[in-house]
Amino acid sequence: MIVLERCEKEAIFLQCCMNRIEILALFLLLSCCPDQALRAAEGAKTPIPSLQFIDLFNGKDLRNWEDVNTSPETWSVKDGLLVCTGHPIGVMRSKKQYENFILVIEWRHMEAGGNSGVFLWSDAKPKGRLPKGMEVQMLELELEWPFLNATADGKPRHLGYVSGELFGAGGMNAIPENPRGRRSMAYEMRCKGKGEWNEYVIVAVDGTVKLSINGKFVNGIREADLRKGYLCLESEGAEIHFRKIQIMELPAGRAQDLGMALGSTTAD
Repeated sequence: MIVLERCEKEAIFLQCCMNRIEILALFLLLSCCPDQALRAAEGAKTPIPSLQFIDLFNGKDLRNWEDVNTSPETWSVKDGLLVCTGHPIGVMRSKKQYENFILVIEWRHMEAGGNSGVFLWSDAKPKGRLPKGMEVQMLELELEWPFLNATADGKPRHLGYVSGELFGAGGMNAIPENPRGRRSMAYEMRCKGKGEWNEYVIVAVDGTVKLSINGKFVNGIREADLRKGYLCLESEGAEIHFRKIQIMELPAGRAQDLGMALGSTTAD
């Protein structure tokens, strides 16, 4: 009992000493470097945000999204799925802007040659039908799209169109990792055909995008000149379904400092 009381007294004494040391350190810091002391105090009160995925689609409604230039009939929720009719051509956008993040999205086309995509860092201001942003292509992969959408002379389009191309749309500039002109082709054809689910994992950080298709990273693009903006889901002529849209926000970068965020002079 005596030993326990002695330990408790020593613990209280040590705590008092630590409190006095902290107070003395703060006093010295305030005296010599008031600005640093203020930042240290603010930092101590600011919790570090936890990294976690949140649902941008909850299987029930479209509360995290706003239509831009389609119609009330274009987007709906049926049996827990987000269904896009594909008509008219246009987009709906996220309510929030994002800079650095990991996006997981599962999708399937319901028609041969179906076309769609998700825009990153978009201004959500269509010039015509589609906005500026980094497009992550979603094409139906039974190799029918290049033939169904042949060039004017009847030749099929390049197979690089299919399976997760990355490119700056609407005036966005970026450097492709596996170039097909200004676009970056996936190194492998990994998307599945109509009626089958595909999973994209998209890592977007400081102007660089890396794309995983069904379990493997196979494409990339870098040095985008817009690095913060909206996400947009694309309606482009064919029915497409989404069943999972999750995002993990990562710590902010220098988009605002570099004038590469919406609202900055350079980005506008």
